[in-house]
Amino acid sequence: MPNMLAYLMLCVWPLVTILLFRRLPPGRALIWTILGGYMILPPRAALDLLILPDLDKFAIASLSALFALATAKEGLPKLLPVSMLGRLLLAIFILSPIGTVLTNSDVILFGYGGLPGMQIQELPTMVLERIIVAIPFLLGRALLHDDEALRDILVALVIAGLIYSIPMLIEVRLSPQINVWVYGFFQHDFGQMMRYGGFRPIVFMPHGLWVALFALMTFLAALALARTEAGPMRTRYMFAALYLLVVLYLCKSAGVLVYVVFLAPVVLFMRQRAQIAVSAALACLALLYPALRGAQLVPVDWIVAQAMSFDADRAGSLVYRLNNEALLIGHAAERSLFGWGGWARNHLHDVISGQRLSVIDGRWIEVMSVSGWAGFVGEFGLLALPLLVLARVSFTARTKLSRYAGPLALIYAANLFDLLPNATLVPLTWLLAGAILGHAELGSASRSAATPRHRQSEPAPWAKSRSRADANLRATPKS
Repeated sequence: MPNMLAYLMLCVWPLVTILLFRRLPPGRALIWTILGGYMILPPRAALDLLILPDLDKFAIASLSALFALATAKEGLPKLLPVSMLGRLLLAIFILSPIGTVLTNSDVILFGYGGLPGMQIQELPTMVLERIIVAIPFLLGRALLHDDEALRDILVALVIAGLIYSIPMLIEVRLSPQINVWVYGFFQHDFGQMMRYGGFRPIVFMPHGLWVALFALMTFLAALALARTEAGPMRTRYMFAALYLLVVLYLCKSAGVLVYVVFLAPVVLFMRQRAQIAVSAALACLALLYPALRGAQLVPVDWIVAQAMSFDADRAGSLVYRLNNEALLIGHAAERSLFGWGGWARNHLHDVISGQRLSVIDGRWIEVMSVSGWAGFVGEFGLLALPLLVLARVSFTARTKLSRYAGPLALIYAANLFDLLPNATLVPLTWLLAGAILGHAELGSASRSAATPRHRQSEPAPWAKSRSRADANLRATPKS
């Protein structure tokens, strides 16, 4: 149960946001509003305002940023994506709950009890939840699209990682108790925070896996700046990267360490186009995974065998996840278009007792089972769009993209790909997506402006001669 300080922090954060927007440029204020809220606000605590969705740390940070911008002298910038595809995906993402509610009004009965059907009065709340979720995406696209803003994001990630490493190391040494000490409750299963004979940190985030992914993002950001900066700053960022790598290792997450092995060399040694191509490939894998998994084209046995050679315990966890995925895929296929809706209807249950039999880990299967293909296309299509547009601009535009675009795309792609095994979708993810899409749109617009207009077709040589003869004839005075 959260204590009074937890609810006080949620109430105070809008004031902190307003102060940030008064002291910092809008882009930097937006970054620290979303990033700071993710780092220090209490998880799982929420304000219940009856007519609104529950306002947790994610919703409050997003709404605070929107309010601060809306009340500024400049007002809100243009928020919607430029392309029709982007607007269509945004509309599908926000409005897909309508189909889910209309197709799930039936009650699911068990031998003892049952699950309620979805009701029309739930629609406004569900749609408003989607709008709130999309706020960082829209604001990031509008405010964080230029070269300086992309660098600000990377610098903020490094600073945030260095600051957060202090409570992380405290929890590694003592135990993951800081949320208990500060906010009065533990936000997850304590047993899952014990790995390899020690503890892994959780601090104020939903789970230790979220902290590990956050540490990965800060490490890759430090690597990127160590490569792009010059002089003494390059050395400082390299030392920061080495330190953050040690902190990342202490997070004791096997999956994130695999990301390090594959992505760190890409950040350090590959050219920008190659970095963007790798990012787009990861986005395509995330988009196609449900179809490939349903068609049994994913080499599950090979993946498990590789995991077994790396760590038998983690391989067992992977097998458990994959088995649950297989069961949930079959259940989701029964209502493939709009899913099963909420109230745990998307889970498998014992037909007699009603006991829940399935566990959901990956964000993709959660979306597929709750909202069906409509929800998946809306959410994952919107998340993948920035990387695909950036790749198109990178390979076709004459204008030069920011040197920070490639590393930031890789950092974001790692988070996007991690939505397959985990549900690590947070406002920071949406903020990065919006920033990358905005930069890609800026590059596309520059390309359009730089493309010369088609000249009017010149007349054929014989036509030119005839025109000159006619002109001479008209110029000859009549006798």
